[in-house]
Order: sequence, then C-alpha cells, then structure tokens
Amino acid sequence: MSSKDLFELGGAYDELLRRGIALAGESPGYFIDGRIAHLRSRLGEDTTIKSILDLGCGVGDACARLADAFGASVTGVDVARGAVEEARRRIGDERVQFALLGDLADTRFDLCYVNGAFHHMAASQWPGVTRRIAQLVRPGGVFALFENNPWSVPARLVMRRIPFDRDVTLLRPAVAQRLLEEAGFATAATDYLFFFPRRLKSLRRGESLLQRVPLGAQYLVTGRRS
Repeated sequence: MSSKDLFELGGAYDELLRRGIALAGESPGYFIDGRIAHLRSRLGEDTTIKSILDLGCGVGDACARLADAFGASVTGVDVARGAVEEARRRIGDERVQFALLGDLADTRFDLCYVNGAFHHMAASQWPGVTRRIAQLVRPGGVFALFENNPWSVPARLVMRRIPFDRDVTLLRPAVAQRLLEEAGFATAATDYLFFFPRRLKSLRRGESLLQRVPLGAQYLVTGRRS
C-alpha cells in the first residue's frame, strides 16, 4: 500500500504512526507538543503571527495546538481527502479549518508549518513545493520546516516500523536550507530535536544544549521571507 493510500484511510494513519513511534516510548502528542514549543521559543516574542498554514496536516493533530501556542487562526491542508475528512471530524475548533491542497484559496499566511511532508514527495518536487510555499507566505512571514533527520539512527529505526515511511527519500538538512534560500527565505541555523527516548527521560533536560548537534531524531529549518 502506498503512502497516499494510507493517508486516504484517515484514522488508520494515526494508529500506524503510533505503533511506529512506540519504540521511543512516547505518543505522537509528545512530539507535536515538542515541535510547537520549540518553534514558539525559536520565534521569540513575534506577535505578528495571526494566521498559520499547516501544510500536510494529515488528520489535523497539530492544528489546535498551533492555534493555542500562537493565538492564531489555522488552516490545515493535505492532498488526501480521507485525511482532511478525518481532521474535520476530530477537530471542532472555530479557529481551525481544513481544505484539500488543490482547493486552497490564494491567501497569504504569517507562518507555514510543515512537518514530515517533504519525505513523502519525490525529490524532484521539493523545489516547486518550496516555491509554492513562498507564494503562500507574506513578506516577513516564516516558513518552519520540520523533517526526520537522515543522520539519526533512532529516527531510521522508527521509520522502518511504519509502512508508509520505509522507502521514502529523506531530506538532508543542508538541502532543506538551500531549498528555502533559493525560494527567497533567509534561513536561521538548523536546530535538532528529540535526542533521548523515554527510558532516558532524565537526560532530556540537557537537550536544549544539543540543538546544533546533528543527531536529534528531527530537525527544524526556519526561514523568513524577504
């Protein structure tokens, strides 16, 4: 079954993901909250973020959390109709709406949040998608790209347990940064996240000191549109 087929199953995607990351001893919510908290910290006191695009939102689990963290409206979009329909069933929040990517109106957003979507695309699609995101972000707005780190052994072990992640092409951090810069974003330094599984939870208090060490399970590249 292809990744697109799995995403069309909507709720089934959530269960398959949960089984995979059980290796880390955490739920999907732990990673969602960690990403958003780190992004909120990275952007500091930026109060201009009032509209957010969650591109590749899946079943919408991050959308209400993004709305809470930034006090913003959120539009979640995906290419899979089943995922969008499942998101609409799950998320009853007036600050959040969902749409298929092809139905997205020509709107400018203050922040585009993307997690784990690029590795489900062919590498040849990456430049075009990044340029399209640049069109959807207002001047001065932010593109936050989270991806699984190809240099992380734990990340690769988890992905092997997830049917729709086994044969994907991972985006290297340097390539991600170049893509953003070529699309017109001024990029910040790459941050690495999620170094220790739950059984080593006591070590997590030091993860903030490891943000530049390229061994975290995920990384974040942020870019501000010129």
